[in-house]
Amino acid sequence: MQVTFIRHLPTEWNKMGKLQGRMDISLLPVSKELAKGIRHNQRYLKKLAPFDIVLSSSLKRTQQTAEVYGYKSETDALLDELDFGPFEGRSKEELHEEYGKQWLEEPKTLVLGESMAHLEERILSFLKKYQHFSNLLVFGHGSWIRAMISYSLYSHINDMNKVTVDNNACFTLLVNPE
Repeated sequence: MQVTFIRHLPTEWNKMGKLQGRMDISLLPVSKELAKGIRHNQRYLKKLAPFDIVLSSSLKRTQQTAEVYGYKSETDALLDELDFGPFEGRSKEELHEEYGKQWLEEPKTLVLGESMAHLEERILSFLKKYQHFSNLLVFGHGSWIRAMISYSLYSHINDMNKVTVDNNACFTLLVNPE
């Protein structure tokens, strides 16, 4: 299956470097520079269309991003961002200070507000649920997308934190759902 991912547009917390997790935060207004990136991505999406299904998480920042792009998305909680638990609203640096090497090398062993193993289970459930679709467009979150990249490349999520996915990043993966 072909899955095109777009990470949600920036929020105030992204701008401040805070972990959002399951906090349901709205987008910032779209700047001129960001609008250029959106137009560039829209041209790319036109080449890939039509999509069998357009999805977003149950959090409004992904749904709002889909709307900015001109899509009506179906929501699926399997796509929700990682629950960072006590780190939500805190800086990424604080998470790195506490879990450093483990966060980078073996994130699957961590339990924050949600276990990282559960995040991987959500990815597997997503792949199974949508396995009969051939061309998907997904508006999602940084940790979820990084985990999917790691899983699609290595069959596990332990390399997810060696990948960077900026706000409004757009890319396509060919994923074997089995």
